[in-house]
Amino acid sequence: MKKFIKTTALLMASMVLLSACGNLQNSSLSSGGSDSGKTSIQTTNSSDSGTYDVLMSNGKYKTSPISGLTAADNSNQFNTRSFESGLMKLSQDQYATNNYVFQEGQVLSASVVNKWLDRKSKKNPTGLNPASNGSTDENKRAPMYFQQMLEEDYLQKQDGKYKLAGMSIGIAMNEVDYYQKKQYGPTFQTKISRAEQKAQGEKVAAQVVKRLRQDKKVGKDMPITVGLYSVATQDTLIGGNYFAYSVSKSGALGNWKSLDYKSQMLPTVNNEKPISSSDNDAFSNFKSHIQDYFPNLSGVTAQAHYDGKSLKSLDVTINTQFDGLAQVSSFTQFVQDSAGKYLPSGADLDISIQTVDNQQSVITRTNGKFNSHVYNAD
Repeated sequence: MKKFIKTTALLMASMVLLSACGNLQNSSLSSGGSDSGKTSIQTTNSSDSGTYDVLMSNGKYKTSPISGLTAADNSNQFNTRSFESGLMKLSQDQYATNNYVFQEGQVLSASVVNKWLDRKSKKNPTGLNPASNGSTDENKRAPMYFQQMLEEDYLQKQDGKYKLAGMSIGIAMNEVDYYQKKQYGPTFQTKISRAEQKAQGEKVAAQVVKRLRQDKKVGKDMPITVGLYSVATQDTLIGGNYFAYSVSKSGALGNWKSLDYKSQMLPTVNNEKPISSSDNDAFSNFKSHIQDYFPNLSGVTAQAHYDGKSLKSLDVTINTQFDGLAQVSSFTQFVQDSAGKYLPSGADLDISIQTVDNQQSVITRTNGKFNSHVYNAD
């Protein structure tokens, strides 16, 4: 089983989370839970009411020991960010941002999760992927369904201490399981239907919650939100999406609720039908406008994220071939003005302007409000 250290995209996601927050609020508190010693606990003060304050220990951001662990190779790095951000969006419906603080998962260890991600066997009875049936035929073999796991912790201040009060778990299920019949040989694939993803994902989730309930830090009554995520295939330029979730308020999970999240690359290619023709046209007009003004661009693309047919957000990437500060600053302002004019007004925006080697600037629009930053500018 492959074990991957936290990727660059994951580190960037953590940096974005921290940069969205303001000053630190300091207090000398014990951390609650099973920690008995004193330590300096701080929270960031979020500048956005829809964003969680982040719990820090001794001035440091605590990363989860299980982040980046996967059951097998999948080179699509767009999955990393959508896996994290999607789970946090699900969490916001369960844990109010003004009542909980966020911390990357600290309950599950890497050694435990590595075993869970592996196949079940005599040597690994806790494996949550099915035991091998010995076949290497793509339609007869037992595929690796369960690809990755994510834990997010949500804490509340009780009696002067921050204590774990809620948890969210992401269960990433493969749409395609890539495998080799022999080491260093060609790669084959087994396709997995959405119905199989859902059935196997629910089984995995039930076992995960059952095992978590045996941990004293979690207990029998703390709410646990579990989301099932479909891992995007290697040959796509978009990440996957959550397709179902359930909440355990005590004991087992509750009823599963379906989600209708979709992602699509804009402008569409290879005669792919757009989810929304008007959104596709709007982005094409935006792209043409900025390329007419600054023709020296290598590419302008976007990941569009939908709930049903409603566009929720656009992640835009603009690759340039210039790096002069005056050009970058001028272009950033021009792109922001163009985004406000051409792109759908109801969608949040995250626009990254970059060269092959460097991030040059970023533009965001959240709840209708634009913000921008040019890197390496005074």
